[in-house]
Amino acid sequence: MNVVDSSAWLEYFAGGPNASFFAAAIEQTDELVVPSLSLFEVFKRVLLQRDESHALRATTIMQQGAVVELDATLAVNAARLSAESGLPLADSVVLATARQHDATLWTQDADFKGLDKVQYRKTR
Repeated sequence: MNVVDSSAWLEYFAGGPNASFFAAAIEQTDELVVPSLSLFEVFKRVLLQRDESHALRATTIMQQGAVVELDATLAVNAARLSAESGLPLADSVVLATARQHDATLWTQDADFKGLDKVQYRKTR
């Protein structure tokens, strides 16, 4: 299973230098888990940078994976991770989602660098 964080989704959609690194995880939709919070983050960023049509298109592609809602259990697990690691709210939710599904987290967010089951690629 794979979880792709917002920074990696945005890199993929923009066709940035690291897009191909994230493509395998994104395009293998039967193994893709998508935190609902990532839908929020990507929609907002694309909406601000492009327009609503592009933002809707991006989140439609994201929803080809299994979307995981932020429920009470996930929220408590994310809060525990945040308290232990100092990760901000969104990062904690994404990491908790990955751990809940025994998934690899794909990212270019340095906050995750060095953590177990994280595929990190430095922003170029």
